Amino acid sequence: MSTLAHPRAAESAKPAGPRRLRGLAWLMVRQHRAMLLTCVAVTVLGAAWIVYERSSMLDTLHAAGWPAKPADAIDNNVHNAMSNRFNEFAGYLEDLPLLLGVFLGAPLVSSDHEQGTARLVTTQSVPRGRWLLWKLGFAFLLVTVTTGVLSVLFAWWRGSVGPFTPTDWLHGAAFDSTVPVLIAMSLLTTSLGIAVGALTRRVVAAMVLTFLGSAAVLVAAELLKDTLATPRRLTYPLTSEQPAALDHVVQVDQWVGTASGKLYGWGTCVNDQATEVCRARLGIVNNVWEYFGHDQLAGMQWTAVGLYLTLTALFVAVFLWRTRRGPI
Repeated sequence: MSTLAHPRAAESAKPAGPRRLRGLAWLMVRQHRAMLLTCVAVTVLGAAWIVYERSSMLDTLHAAGWPAKPADAIDNNVHNAMSNRFNEFAGYLEDLPLLLGVFLGAPLVSSDHEQGTARLVTTQSVPRGRWLLWKLGFAFLLVTVTTGVLSVLFAWWRGSVGPFTPTDWLHGAAFDSTVPVLIAMSLLTTSLGIAVGALTRRVVAAMVLTFLGSAAVLVAAELLKDTLATPRRLTYPLTSEQPAALDHVVQVDQWVGTASGKLYGWGTCVNDQATEVCRARLGIVNNVWEYFGHDQLAGMQWTAVGLYLTLTALFVAVFLWRTRRGPI
């Protein structure tokens, strides 16, 4: 009878439902929920932005007559506006590795040291090595999903409006913002931030050093792109039209040359009053291009990915060495 008289008490006595996440999985989500929600928001909003911009751009281009009309025949104002919109979003994607390194990688462990959470966790029944691996796994999964989704959708957008994207695919969005490179570069900057955070044990210092280090890595990566493959060379007569093989390539250098293969700078004889006489005297009869072909893009990207992942493994090794052997 007493149970009938107090139904609310009986209801409150029901056991709580089981948590979907337990142990370290629950701890990672609970401890880093702000960054988790931020990455989810960036992914969802970025994906929606890409879908909207792609649809809007295609509507504008179709109204201008493309693809029935070639891209070169489209009004220059429309062409430039579309290219600028595409480049603007590409710039945001290229900033992602830097932001992930600073705001995800750098505070990941340094905040635990600064707040004393690391000592608390490692005094429980959880082994230190297992906790560190969960930290790395959580951060790398978050980075991979965020950059992977956005880079796949960006490649889908780029494929739809190819003629209106930058022609320099090596030093622009086509190289840095597609699936393998963006993910690998983001993993590299994140691992750099994690290693710096483990060494400094101070959040602000780790974020500042990670920003500077990541910026240096991105600049170095840009400068080293031309070394990722061997440029090709093509020779054709000065009096001929540019061969179709040179369409959509990235030019490395250009010369003029003789029939025997001797090369001169591209501007040789150009400013001479008797250009043809000058060329005849030097024996210049050919244009010579050094370039990267578009079919080299995939190989160059995977070479870059290999380098980025090697550096990522190095930073992870530094992080594990410092945190597993040093005092918490």
